[in-house]
Amino acid sequence: MSELKELERLQTLRAELETESRSLKEEQKNLEDSMIILEERIAVEELKNSNKATKDAISQLEARKSGLETKLKQVLQIPEASTPAEEMAPEATAPSEKTEEALEPAEATPEEFEEDIVTVTAIDDESLAQDQEELSENIKKQQEKKKRRLF
Repeated sequence: MSELKELERLQTLRAELETESRSLKEEQKNLEDSMIILEERIAVEELKNSNKATKDAISQLEARKSGLETKLKQVLQIPEASTPAEEMAPEATAPSEKTEEALEPAEATPEEFEEDIVTVTAIDDESLAQDQEELSENIKKQQEKKKRRLF
């Protein structure tokens, strides 16, 4: 009879250990799933932050562009507004001289401002691209460090 009791005890122990093993495997799977979810949340938040920074940079560039366009319009309107006043005031000047004087400032001014706009935009685009590259590199490095810690 002692052998029967020993067999029952071992079978009971085996059943308990199998139940514990299933429970531990389920807990392990749940933790792995939880880690994957957290990693995805982190990736999503990092992308949101990156997108927000990019959107902010875009809105700043759009504001500067709008300001420069407004300034360009104002500069272009000043020679046009002053041209009729110049024509009315000095009546002693010959008509051909008035036309030449009015055209010279108008032709030089837009070119100067177009050059400035291109230069400013090019510098901003390069610095923005560099900032975005550095940000993406930092994010990749952080993700690699986190992956190394997990494995």
